[in-house]
Amino acid sequence: MSNILIINGAASYPFAKGALNSALEQKACTYFEANGDAVRTSNVIKGYDVDQEIANHQWADTILMQFPINWMTVPWAFKKYMDDVYTAGMDGRLCAGDGRTSEAPKANYGMGGALTGKNYMLSVTLNAPAEAFDDPSEPFFEGLSLDALLAPVHFNAKFFGLKALPTFAAFDVMKNPDIDSDFERFEAHLHSVFIKPEAG
Repeated sequence: MSNILIINGAASYPFAKGALNSALEQKACTYFEANGDAVRTSNVIKGYDVDQEIANHQWADTILMQFPINWMTVPWAFKKYMDDVYTAGMDGRLCAGDGRTSEAPKANYGMGGALTGKNYMLSVTLNAPAEAFDDPSEPFFEGLSLDALLAPVHFNAKFFGLKALPTFAAFDVMKNPDIDSDFERFEAHLHSVFIKPEAG
């Protein structure tokens, strides 16, 4: 059994109310509970207690961050959550400063994380099609991968000592959605990441 924290970082916009991210959050919750895991959820747009969120991070073995990509990054509500929770957690609960010491002030920046031995997974929804990434002939991202676009979120997690699990993405969810297929792929992704093959 593992402890799973699911953070729903969606915000409500006139063109997207966050329903898909909430559905993916619920599917993940159902999946983990069916596998005997303990699950806690946080929905940032509904509010949160900073100290409880820090405690949730300390409790979790894996943190699943579910959010839509908005203007190439996380929505404002999730960014505020990070500012509030992560800044408060720099007192040693999530990290011991930035990892440097007065004896070696130029070395080991970002290596002071207190959540070593724990994992995180990004699950994102976005308007861009999958074909927009990893293709140098595409003029906007010019060969950039989705995880490269998400580098700031990955580096935030690494700052706290978390180890990345493979990212899931539901692409093209506004102009060309295939939500049933996204749900099927999401469950398959969770199974491939979290169900370990039996030794034999």
